[in-house]
Amino acid sequence: MMYLKTQLIKGKNKSMKTKNEKPMPINNIITSSKPINPQDEQYRKVMLIYKLALKSLETKLNIIEEEFKNFFPRNPIDHISTRIKSPESILNKMRKKSCQLTYKDMMENINDIAGMRIVCSFENDIDTIIEILESFSDIEILKRKNYIQNVKESGYRSYHLLVNVPINFLQEVIYVKVEIQVRSIGMHFWASLEHQLKYKTDNSLSPSNSRELVKYAKAIAKIDKNMLALNAKKEYEYICTYVYYILFSKH
Repeated sequence: MMYLKTQLIKGKNKSMKTKNEKPMPINNIITSSKPINPQDEQYRKVMLIYKLALKSLETKLNIIEEEFKNFFPRNPIDHISTRIKSPESILNKMRKKSCQLTYKDMMENINDIAGMRIVCSFENDIDTIIEILESFSDIEILKRKNYIQNVKESGYRSYHLLVNVPINFLQEVIYVKVEIQVRSIGMHFWASLEHQLKYKTDNSLSPSNSRELVKYAKAIAKIDKNMLALNAKKEYEYICTYVYYILFSKH
C-alpha cells in the first residue's frame, strides 16, 4: 500500500505565477529513484517535509493544550516531544527490510522517520488524546497498535498510531507519515529507562535482567491504576463539595 499521496490543487495561486516561474518539483523529490545520500540537498529537502509534518501536527495539539488549560479543569497532556530519525537508523532499517536505498522506497516503507510522543498524566487520558487525534478531519489514521491492552513481552506499554499528515505547499498537498506514541508518565518512565539499559548493553539484556524489567513494568502499571483511582477520588470529592456549596450556601 502506498501511504504517500499527492494531490494537485488546480488553479491555486494562479495570480502568483509568471511565465518564468515553474511549480516546485516536490513530488519529483519524494518519488525519486535516486540513491539516498544524507549529504546532498535532496535529503535535506525530504527531511524538511517530515519536519513540517511534525510542526503541523504539533501546532494542532498546542492549540488543544491551550483550550484545556483555559476552558477545562485540567490539561491531560503532560508534554509532547518530536524527533526525526537519524540517517544511519533509516538506512539500517531499510537494509533490514531489504528495501532499495532510494528516496521513493524510504518514504513508502519506513513509517517512523517522523516521530511524536505525547505523554499524559493518567492512563485514562490516553483515550482522550486518541479521540482528539481521530477527530482531526484532515489527519488519516493508517495503523494503530494498542500495547496497553496487548502488552509486549518485554513489559512495554504504549498506544501507537501511524497517521498521514497533509502539508499544503503552493502547488500541491503532500501527505507524510508520522508515528505517534501516546503513553502515561508511568509508561514513559519505564520505557525511557529500559531504552537506556539496552543502549548501554548493546541492545541486549540477560534473561534475569529482562525478567526484572517485566516485574517493574507490572509494578508501574499498578501504580498507574492507583494514581488514576486517586485522581478519580479527588475529582469526586471536588464535585461533592461543589454540589454541597450550590445546594446549601446562603445567598
